[in-house]
Amino acid sequence: MHWTGWTLERVLILFVGVAFLAVGAQVTLSHYRQNFHHRAMWYPVVSAPVFAVTAAALASVRAEWLLQLFHLFMWAGTFIGAVGFYFHFHGVGIRVGGWTMRNFLVGPPVILPVLFIAISALGLIAVYWR
Repeated sequence: MHWTGWTLERVLILFVGVAFLAVGAQVTLSHYRQNFHHRAMWYPVVSAPVFAVTAAALASVRAEWLLQLFHLFMWAGTFIGAVGFYFHFHGVGIRVGGWTMRNFLVGPPVILPVLFIAISALGLIAVYWR
């Protein structure tokens, strides 16, 4: 099956790919700064570029197997982001003073995993929207 122009679905999938490249770079820098002290830190670092390449390939050539792989990856991205949100929110809470505004400012960025979820959700919208 071939693409027939730049549909909204195709533009969204390409945007998701570019967004995962940007977020993946930020996540890599942040987790590198923390010396990857927990193995769960590797999941978004490794998955973001894989998601980006899959999205770019799907935006170039619409193949059913690639669409299914992208679909699976977007659900995985949602799960990875949810796990990251738990670890980041928990990380703020264990700092001295607990969940204070100062700890939200200097602790692990709680919003970054939410952004990972949001990009994955946008990919799912592109898959499911008809």
